[in-house]
Amino acid sequence: MSDFDKIKNFIMDMGFSISHEDTKEELIVIDDDERGIKNLVIDCESPILILEQVVIPMPPNAADSCKRILQINRTLVHGAFVLDEEGTTLLFRDTLQTENLDRNELEGSIDALSLALAEYASELVSFANG
Repeated sequence: MSDFDKIKNFIMDMGFSISHEDTKEELIVIDDDERGIKNLVIDCESPILILEQVVIPMPPNAADSCKRILQINRTLVHGAFVLDEEGTTLLFRDTLQTENLDRNELEGSIDALSLALAEYASELVSFANG
């Protein structure tokens, strides 16, 4: 079984809704509104798995917000909040090794995103509003 098939099986076993799948690119997009998961991209780039979700747009001159985001990152169990290359979008990103990946590890990473969004939602929204 390929890494992509293994990951897809884990996702389906966890009950997530797959909103998009590209088998050629080995990419899945999942949703779970109750957990704050919306368009979470899961990209199988063996030997790593990349999880990435857009969180909010970032206003220009957001230095104070960026400082706070780095402080929040210190509290996260898995992954981190990051900026895109242009510095205009805040994303959640995590990478995992595929070689020994199990369902619990993948689920823990997704749960970390859900927990971070729940815990810091109002603060993150305030960053977007400037």
